[in-house]
Formats: sequence, C-alpha cells, structure tokens
Amino acid sequence: MSEFKIDDVAKQSGLTKRTIRYYEQIGLLPSPPRSKGGIRLYSQEHIDFLEKITNAKEVMGFSLQELQQFIKLSDILELRKADYRQVKGTSEQKEKLRKVVNTVEEQLELLVQKKENLLKVEKNLVSLRDRAKAALVRFEKEESEQ
Repeated sequence: MSEFKIDDVAKQSGLTKRTIRYYEQIGLLPSPPRSKGGIRLYSQEHIDFLEKITNAKEVMGFSLQELQQFIKLSDILELRKADYRQVKGTSEQKEKLRKVVNTVEEQLELLVQKKENLLKVEKNLVSLRDRAKAALVRFEKEESEQ
C-alpha cells in the first residue's frame, strides 16, 4: 500500500495543505496514521475521499455543514448496502433494503433543498435584471423625448 505525505496529497487533490488539515480537524476527513516522526501518511483512499468531497462541494455547491451531512449519509449508505449483501432471507433483506432506500431519500432531500435554494437565487437575479432593463428603457425613452 502506498503512503503519501501531505504535499503529495495536496498536489493530487488540488487542495491546499491547510484545507486538508482543516478537513481532518473538523472530522470530514478520517485522520491518517502518522510516521514515528509524526508525519501524516495518507493512503490512496484518503485522496479518493478528498476528490469525492471536492466534487460534492464544487459541483453541488455544498457548504461545509451540508458536505459533512452528505458524507455522513454516504458512509451510512455504504454500510447499509454492505449489510444488505450480507444477510440472506427475504424479511431481513427487505428490512435492510428499506434502510438503503431511506438513506438515499435523505441524500436526495439534501439535493432538492440545494436545488430549491439555487432556483430562488436565480429567480431573484432574473427579477433584478428585468427591473434594471426596464429602468434602462425608461431612461432611454426620457432621453429621446428631450
């Protein structure tokens, strides 16, 4: 298994070393093991996880709090999917599958809320643009009448 120092992780992830340490500090990124000298030794899984975080933050526009909630739900979902695969028997599998569905619905609700917020911002900006354009038309009409 390859081990990476924080400089390598920063280069591969596109994040600053400070951001990586901060994500670790707030519990978003699992703490890596350390060398005898106290240097953080990251794995490829850490780098992949940081990529997942970055995508969720940039693509979905999540705040850190939303990101923590989304990642927590992702972790729960992975555990529930593994749980589902482990059990045999219709009633137990059915219950595990219900839990998977519930977790996915929670993640979808986060996305719906984010989308609604984006649509509100868009609506406000379109309204502002339209009012500004209308004011420009009025100014131009007044200027042409003078």
